[in-house]
Amino acid sequence: MESFDDSFDLTMAAATLRSNSTDVRILLKALTSELSSTLGERLRVEYAGGRFRKSDVIARVLITMGNETFEATVDGPVLRCSVGHSSGGIRIRSDTLGVDEWIVRLLGALQVEAAHSESARVALENIVIGGNQ
Repeated sequence: MESFDDSFDLTMAAATLRSNSTDVRILLKALTSELSSTLGERLRVEYAGGRFRKSDVIARVLITMGNETFEATVDGPVLRCSVGHSSGGIRIRSDTLGVDEWIVRLLGALQVEAAHSESARVALENIVIGGNQ
């Protein structure tokens, strides 16, 4: 398998991922299942239902990579996405993004990590190419 380099089209990968996961909950479930072993504690998943009612429906995802925190919150059929930027552990700003741009930025951060992490490289390949399907 060839490695992901700067010529790899993250926009095309995001579009493919979105077309394969038209429901936002399915999209988040696919992303979190691929990233859970790679990111460990840097991936936080919050489920719908509250304290007393258990659910496997994802309500919110937080992914920390480097100085960025990727947040996706399910609001009915809509996915609200943002990327927070930190410096010295303090959040200095947050950008609201469309789903496609959020996925491109997330895959870009994963691509940077994949340069020195085998598990990140495999996760990126599985997300983009569908290696685990």
